[in-house]
Amino acid sequence: MIHPSSDVKSIQIGTNTNIWQYCVIFQQAVIGDNCNICAHVLIENDVRIGNNVTVKSGVQIWDGVTIEDNVFIGPNVTFTNDLVPRSKVYPGHFTKTLIKKGASIGANSTIVAGHIIGENALIGAGSVVTKDVPANTVWFGNPAKMRGIILENMKIEYINNTDYQ
Repeated sequence: MIHPSSDVKSIQIGTNTNIWQYCVIFQQAVIGDNCNICAHVLIENDVRIGNNVTVKSGVQIWDGVTIEDNVFIGPNVTFTNDLVPRSKVYPGHFTKTLIKKGASIGANSTIVAGHIIGENALIGAGSVVTKDVPANTVWFGNPAKMRGIILENMKIEYINNTDYQ
């Protein structure tokens, strides 16, 4: 389902993917099966989105971002792709960012270009990610720091501070 108010140029959109109101999806973007792309989302050309991904409202996914399967991107998450942005000055290539399968990124977080967020990692709301995030870890803050680990039962064990529980 593609809402009629959206501007979708890509034909590389999987089955059972919903694209809601006022989205802009560039021609070369690739979106997998069973995704939910909420209202007011922009997806550029050099973007790959896996299967079963949720992208909440107000997210822009710029060239160079790859999102693997079963990822949650919260409302108003900000991705970057140029480490030295200048008006009307474009890099030869954009810095790549990889969000590994099962990761979740909380609302209003900023993901600085060039990093990998590992499998099943959890980024807390409002965080600024400035380095790679290992698999099965919990990060939050500005800058985001590792605050816990995700156990096999998907519960969180916080590190060195019980105030987070």
